[in-house]
Amino acid sequence: MNDTKRWHELAAKVKPETCLFIDGKFVDAVDSQRFTTFNPATGQPIAEMVRGNAADVDLAVKAARRAYKSGVWSRMAPRERMDILYRVARLIEDHADEFALLDCLDMGKSISELTGGDVPFSALTFQYFAETIDKIDGMVTNTDRSALHMIVREPLGVVACVTPWNYPLMMAAWKVAPALAAGNSVVLKPAEQTPTSALLLARIFAEAGVPDGVFNVVNGYGEDAGRALALHMDVDKISFTGSTEVGKLMMVYSGQSNMKKVTTECGGKSPQIIMGDADLDTAVTYAVNGIFTNQGEVCSAGSRLLVHESVYEEFVEKFAIEAQRFQPGDPLDPATTMGPLVTQEQQRKVLGYIDSAKSEGAKLVIGGGRPSGMDAGNYVQPTLFKDVKESMTIAREEIFGPVGAVIPFKTGEEAIAIANNSIYGLGSSIWTKDLNTAHRMARDIEAGLVWINCYEHGDMTQPWGGYKQSGQGRDKCFETMLAHMQTKSVWINLG
Repeated sequence: MNDTKRWHELAAKVKPETCLFIDGKFVDAVDSQRFTTFNPATGQPIAEMVRGNAADVDLAVKAARRAYKSGVWSRMAPRERMDILYRVARLIEDHADEFALLDCLDMGKSISELTGGDVPFSALTFQYFAETIDKIDGMVTNTDRSALHMIVREPLGVVACVTPWNYPLMMAAWKVAPALAAGNSVVLKPAEQTPTSALLLARIFAEAGVPDGVFNVVNGYGEDAGRALALHMDVDKISFTGSTEVGKLMMVYSGQSNMKKVTTECGGKSPQIIMGDADLDTAVTYAVNGIFTNQGEVCSAGSRLLVHESVYEEFVEKFAIEAQRFQPGDPLDPATTMGPLVTQEQQRKVLGYIDSAKSEGAKLVIGGGRPSGMDAGNYVQPTLFKDVKESMTIAREEIFGPVGAVIPFKTGEEAIAIANNSIYGLGSSIWTKDLNTAHRMARDIEAGLVWINCYEHGDMTQPWGGYKQSGQGRDKCFETMLAHMQTKSVWINLG
């Protein structure tokens, strides 16, 4: 059977879970409210989802707290908790097609990118954090003989995870896996645009043996359910990925409530610096991928292309040719390389940035509008502007769409100055054959992630997070596990 036909047949049969998941059960909201999710490729409704609000959040937090205090998860033997999270990883792999289909229908990501990237990496995330569980240790300090001093690590308690719509399953895995591995209970609030894979994840957890109340899902809007979680007096940590504006609010809500711990990952405006001695063909390939993968809806999208004047025109010409690999199409077709943007609102926002770039004097190289014949979906052409000044809107604001801006520079010092002239500091890359240049620029650039002669490479050992208004804290990596725990000093007087 043709793969595209197969995916469409599966899509026609899909019946996503629509309820909240609280204390081990799928339940209706207290006030029975609903909201509709839409397929961004067709504009057609997908499901009527149960809409949780503050009352439902309170029920979920209470269930999470009961489970935590009971010790059914928080005090489970480390190896037993490891085995359950390993089962979660295997079950994600077993249900890979279903997870991929749900995220494809919800947010428009190509089915091949989901089956080849998001879903297996989500399974790997649970496997990695399961492996960290028995690696947690404390310390006995070197004190006077009259005392025994131990420093031990304990879970925080209840962790609220608020995830974005651009990587629905994978971001849920990044947030939930370390929180659970550390022994916490979790309440997950997925983005209202993309809630369905989180509910399948809840079913997977139940099947894997995660006890009731340890993992809960509350669908709903950020201003209702998300705000209620961040303000809740019995939530010990909020782990958030999303806009800078809302990330700042999360910190405010923490201060207005119980001073809960806050981790934020709030996007960026990542520069890719192409020096004159770079391997230009390879740099162009990575630059194209860094902007147009996932329709540009990537927090670390390398959308600021800083190119040395000696290779500037050649780079632009090669980029325009290489960008032809990305063509908007049906996300259920495995051959599609670019799907629609997640909502009509996001499409209007991105097209507005394109219009502002034209009015501010940037020169359009490719794209610049909606693709013909795709009016039903939220599509935008892969777009590139050259002769961009760092003062222009498209050089300063996060677009979250397939729009790149090429900025010329004369010296490495100028390139670093342009790269650092941003409120953000998430990703960055440096393309050069000179070792001294690579080390110097990596030292001077203000970003949490620096790639040398590559872009978006990494594994689970890589701390993911940024400087400045890209947020605080890190995802992935062992450090993330420890960030979901707290230390206790136990001082024993031996007389």
